[in-house]
Amino acid sequence: MEFKELIKKAKEVREKYRKIEEKPWGVAEHTQGLVGDVGELAKLVMAKNGFRKIEGVDGKLAHELSDCLWAILIIADELGIDLESEFMKQMGELEEKIDQKSK
Repeated sequence: MEFKELIKKAKEVREKYRKIEEKPWGVAEHTQGLVGDVGELAKLVMAKNGFRKIEGVDGKLAHELSDCLWAILIIADELGIDLESEFMKQMGELEEKIDQKSK
């Protein structure tokens, strides 16, 4: 699946949520949701590394990572950020820094 397809699917799901929400979520609410998801992700990573006991950790990790990705895609869209373009730009800049340090 291409990045644009992920964004399209994330937006479709957001629109379905908007139809059932009493008060539609905006950037602030999606960001707060992301923070909660990252907290859950941190607990699951701890469990994966043996610091917590959580049953079914691999499936739960996949779920939380997907939740985080969805929130990031929606936040970027609502802020008018072309995340695909910015990601590729950032990766290029990181590669340049790495290449310079390895010379």
